[in-house]
Amino acid sequence: MRILKEKVIVLTSYERKSLFSFLAVYLISVFILLAIIGYLFFENNRTSMQNAMKFEMMYQARMLSSSIVMKAMTNDTKGVMDTTARNQFLKNLKHCRFQVGYYDKHKRAVYTEIDDFEVVDKDFFIKDKSCYTVVEDKSNHLGVHYIVLKENDLFQTVQQLRIKIIGYLVFSFILMGVVGYFLGRLFLRPVREQIESLDNFISDTTHELNTPISAILMTIQSLKEVEPKKLKRLEASAKRLSLMYSSLTYRLEGKVEPEELLCFSDVVKERVEFVKELIDSKRLHITLELEPTDVLIPKTSAYRLIDNLLSNAIKYSDVGDSIFITLKDNVLKVKDTGIGIDKKVQDDIFKRYHRANEERGGFGIGLNIVLSICKQYKIKLDLESKKGEGSTFILTFPVVKK
Repeated sequence: MRILKEKVIVLTSYERKSLFSFLAVYLISVFILLAIIGYLFFENNRTSMQNAMKFEMMYQARMLSSSIVMKAMTNDTKGVMDTTARNQFLKNLKHCRFQVGYYDKHKRAVYTEIDDFEVVDKDFFIKDKSCYTVVEDKSNHLGVHYIVLKENDLFQTVQQLRIKIIGYLVFSFILMGVVGYFLGRLFLRPVREQIESLDNFISDTTHELNTPISAILMTIQSLKEVEPKKLKRLEASAKRLSLMYSSLTYRLEGKVEPEELLCFSDVVKERVEFVKELIDSKRLHITLELEPTDVLIPKTSAYRLIDNLLSNAIKYSDVGDSIFITLKDNVLKVKDTGIGIDKKVQDDIFKRYHRANEERGGFGIGLNIVLSICKQYKIKLDLESKKGEGSTFILTFPVVKK
């Protein structure tokens, strides 16, 4: 049951971050590839449809021209017809699906089904979503010099093709996205298994540590006739182990605790007193400026929040450095004058198992716990740090409504 809880709380968070990064790159690449393929396919089909339409219209125009020539050749008047008979012939001549217009050599309409058209010297062109073909017959049979055909359906056909291609592309994109998601999860499985293995190892180790730590702390309290200096050193070491044990078990337990209204200044004082031996062991100077502040948070989480911030400040401070803790206007600041954090790694220090300094020890989970608690209880977390000049962790607590 513990492993199941851990998967949801921690592993899924890292898995999602890696998975979303992978999917973002993968889907952008797929989108660009599909867009290029779709565009080329559409343009190729559009050009083919347009060329086919041009060929058909030119063919039909030539057929009409041939019919006019044949009529003129067989006419008793040798090509001369009265206007009414000619118009009737041209009207009945149409045998194709296109609108037809006949024009004389001055580009005036002889008979036409095309409204508002001006003859141009182009054999094929598209205008206002319609296709036009203009065939010139220089023999002027029956007074017809230009035959014009108009087609209105190609634009709608192209639009239907565009919609169909977009639909196929969207479907393909969704399908590739689903495939990418499962591929990402498949690739992340070994990482998840490694983290589970590490967590199980830490869990087993911490359980084994609990008994000797408790025994050491109880024994220290009963020791007599021991040099105070040695006693303090022993107690400081035992409490350091206790803090490490507390941090490790917090990440592994995944318990949901009820919130309670705490005076956070009292919590800070209590935890500072708890680690006093650790502070004294490095001869650190600690300054407290605390205003009574109510915070809605479980006591255990509050302890771990302060313990990890204090532990971090102590760990990364040199002998004789200072720690300043202020609590005012719902803002807690834990400042140290230690080694500081390089700007380029500041975003990584809250990641689990990441250590900013390999020489200072630790498991790299303390600040991850701080971040986890802050997220859970809507506490804003900020960091101000400069390498060689110390760090300041700033926690802004939500105002408690009374």
